Amino acid sequence: MPKPELYVSTDIETDGPIPGPHSMLSLGSAAYTADKQLIATFTVNLQTLSGASAHPKTAAWWKTQKAAWAACRKDPEAPETAIPRYVTWLKSLPGKPVFVAYPAGFDFTFVYWYLIRFAGESPFSFSALDMKSYAMAALGLDFRDVIKHRLPKDWFDPLPHKHIALDDAIEQGALFCNMLRAQKQRLGRV
Repeated sequence: MPKPELYVSTDIETDGPIPGPHSMLSLGSAAYTADKQLIATFTVNLQTLSGASAHPKTAAWWKTQKAAWAACRKDPEAPETAIPRYVTWLKSLPGKPVFVAYPAGFDFTFVYWYLIRFAGESPFSFSALDMKSYAMAALGLDFRDVIKHRLPKDWFDPLPHKHIALDDAIEQGALFCNMLRAQKQRLGRV
């Protein structure tokens, strides 16, 4: 019997807009089944890349987020050990991991770069499921009109969004599962 898909909601915190010149500071993933069962979580804070530096605009934003900054700088690990450990965690999941993020374009860019650089592989292959694009299709909206405060209220669970990677991954994973359920109901598949 084939393994089911598991939706690995992932959120990251960084010190700039692109990997390499800037670093991923924190990574959080929450693996959900399609029916919203939280199977497992993974979180790690990462040491900055050698030779990388914070982008001035991102550094200024972090100064306004003192609690989140403190959280993502607590006990950082070297990416050389943390990212292979993340791959091991992904491979241990009881299903095929599907990368899910809001927006996937930003988070996946960093995660994929780190996976290839520090583990030599990506259990996600080279694809990601973008929640914003999914909402666009489900709601029949233009892409730029899809912003969180315009999404149906019943898609949201009362979970915080604190710019702490694992907390945000859990929150966004629940949101995705609610979106998936609503779409299946609309199509009469539930």
